[in-house]
Amino acid sequence: MGPLSVQPSGVLDLYLIRHAQTAPNAERRYPAAGQDAPLSEQGRRQAAALRLPLADVVYASPTLRAVQTAEGAGYTVDVQTAALLEAAFGTMHGRTWAELEAEYGQAPASWIRALSDPDNHAGPPGGDSGVAFHGRVQGWLAALPDSGTVLAFSHLGTVLAALRLTVGLRAADLPPCSVAHLRQSGGAWWLVSLLPGPL
Repeated sequence: MGPLSVQPSGVLDLYLIRHAQTAPNAERRYPAAGQDAPLSEQGRRQAAALRLPLADVVYASPTLRAVQTAEGAGYTVDVQTAALLEAAFGTMHGRTWAELEAEYGQAPASWIRALSDPDNHAGPPGGDSGVAFHGRVQGWLAALPDSGTVLAFSHLGTVLAALRLTVGLRAADLPPCSVAHLRQSGGAWWLVSLLPGPL
């Protein structure tokens, strides 16, 4: 755990970081089922270029790409949690969008819309539903401390889910190593900044 940051009582600063680039990211391919790809060379450079504050606690998804991003940025992960894992994409695993459309037509777009909806009980065949995925992320958010500075190294879908649940942001373009800075006080969340990652 890093040095404690100076933070007003009752204010939580949460930094959500999408992991740095991997080879499947560069191919714009959904990770294959069970795949735990490490950072690419470019991903390691991206992680090293991150500039983040001192943290009271550092969370990470228990994947190589999330943990390596944290470590590459100079942090020790305090808590690895499955709550920060990417959604399960079922049929979409291992495919590019072009491959999915060639085989399934417009169906993948409807699967992603469902997965992106916190109230939708549908999702990709064999994968998470919108309700299940957002419920997992909501459980993690609800268990965060009331104050301090928290870093969370995670995945694109997980960061977007957290943004939907906290500030109602429905969609955003978040390249690898993008950082969303949220603040909570008195039970209310707001977005402080949303920054693209280093190239």
